[in-house]
Amino acid sequence: MRISARLQHWREYLIEASALAMFMVSACVFGTLLWYPGSPASTVVFEGLGRRALMGVAMGLTLVTIVYSPWGKRSGTHMNPAFTLTFLRLGRIAPHDAAWYIVAQFAGGTIGVMIASAIVGGPLGHPSVNYVATAPGMAGRVVAFVAEATISGALMLCVLTVSAMPKWERYTGLCAALLVALYIAFEAPLSGMSMNPARTVGSAMAAHQWTAIWLYFTAPLSGMMAAAEWALHRRGEAALPCGKMSHSLPCLFCEYVHARVESPGTIP
Repeated sequence: MRISARLQHWREYLIEASALAMFMVSACVFGTLLWYPGSPASTVVFEGLGRRALMGVAMGLTLVTIVYSPWGKRSGTHMNPAFTLTFLRLGRIAPHDAAWYIVAQFAGGTIGVMIASAIVGGPLGHPSVNYVATAPGMAGRVVAFVAEATISGALMLCVLTVSAMPKWERYTGLCAALLVALYIAFEAPLSGMSMNPARTVGSAMAAHQWTAIWLYFTAPLSGMMAAAEWALHRRGEAALPCGKMSHSLPCLFCEYVHARVESPGTIP
């Protein structure tokens, strides 16, 4: 296949990078507002569940905004290499599109933190904020791994289930955002609530903190792949939904699936 053909979805690749960049800018800004000691919000909102709950609401709303934006609908708003690799396993995205999505996601996560650093300045690097870097909690790495795998699997199972229901598919993004908000509020003390290697790397690059980085590559992918295998076993590949949380046309996922059905064995 010619390079030009492999890059025909370059707009979607750029959207993926921009989407995660915007998500990371939001995470950094709200993280600074809530945790930087010099921020008024940090003195008003008590440390602990209340502060995490506000962060969860902020990031859930950020995700909803991105998912249901015209650009988000076009790319499918994966924003996560583990998410993309899972849909590759499910046969819902072409290998070359998956590769470019992943490159874009890592680039977007890193660029987003850089943009946030330019906007927020020094407070973002304060130890209490630390570029919103993720790290295992006091319970240790084993607990963090199990927690990351569990929440990632539950998120993927939610997406695969809701998006496959005609009456509910439009709410897939809302359900995913609600889970993200709940995870930040309740699970974050265990693993930092990443579910996303590109999100973790974006913060780690700026913070120079690579603690248990392997965990944030393996646990989310393990959890999401387990959910995918369960869905394949229960429903079969033909009954699985499109790779988007909010469907719209054009759709590179539907194009790929239709091409595979019409010309089996000829589409890479």
